[in-house]
Amino acid sequence: MTKIAPSVIIHDLHQARHVLRVQRPVTLLSPPGAASYAGCLWWKMLTDAAGAAKISFLDCDDAAGRALEALRLGLHGIVLRPQPSFATVAEIAAAQGAIVLHQAPPALDLAKPGTFRHLHAWLAG
Repeated sequence: MTKIAPSVIIHDLHQARHVLRVQRPVTLLSPPGAASYAGCLWWKMLTDAAGAAKISFLDCDDAAGRALEALRLGLHGIVLRPQPSFATVAEIAAAQGAIVLHQAPPALDLAKPGTFRHLHAWLAG
């Protein structure tokens, strides 16, 4: 797996900005399968507004079509579970300078109660 900074699952712009204010290395991660129910454009707009487009991954689950859509939108990171077209998507991503992970990294999910108080410790490693 590609080495990335500690990951935090965010659900909205407020959470993204809160995480980025900590000013520690971080990777923003969408909720599992978000590409299918929230859309690729939602994630692009959220990460662009937060100023975190290059340190984020959209979880596409096993939806290769959504992963390709994300790449067409210029997203730099996607999570795509292994399936028959994984290698093709990964090749297209590499040609664009994007990263494809075959599974989501361990992450702190800010939707879970009490996780905000653990954010600093999580990012410190």
